Amino acid sequence: MSSKLPTDLKTVLESEIKEWHFHIYFHQGNAEEQHAALELRDAVLRLRRDGAFIAVPSFKVNTDPVGPHPVGSYEIWVPAETFSSVFSYLSQNRGPLSILVHPLTRDTRMDYEERAAWLGPAYPLDLSKLPARTEVLPAEYTNLKVGYSCKVPFMNLGDRAALGSNVEKVLLREQNAARAPLP
Repeated sequence: MSSKLPTDLKTVLESEIKEWHFHIYFHQGNAEEQHAALELRDAVLRLRRDGAFIAVPSFKVNTDPVGPHPVGSYEIWVPAETFSSVFSYLSQNRGPLSILVHPLTRDTRMDYEERAAWLGPAYPLDLSKLPARTEVLPAEYTNLKVGYSCKVPFMNLGDRAALGSNVEKVLLREQNAARAPLP
């Protein structure tokens, strides 16, 4: 059986997801959960101000179900450049809240159905009104020049190839590390 997974470095890097949403959920009738959600939002805003990461919580907090979200929620937009920092912080500090994490691509419904992840228990979503696909890349906060708006790649193809080669050499001495297949 041959693999259909993309492994061409250029193709993989060009298709990399550059922006994400974290949806913080709270039961709209639960004052304690709503308070915890707003405290988490304020903490993210303070950390963004202090330079911990780039994260943009939406100004609007939905106190009722909106769109595919079955309970109260708000979203936090995060560029790929600081995704791991925000994911780390939210996974350690979400308390009793559930958080839906999904990429922003042209394949809107797939982003929620197949590419999403949860921190905490998952909620059933109503995706019936989401478009399957949009023609416009959903770049947000373009004035920040990160995510899809970043014009300078983190590493060029040559730097990436050199990094991969170096990692393979170092891991030759590691018994538990799997080896990359030969080209």
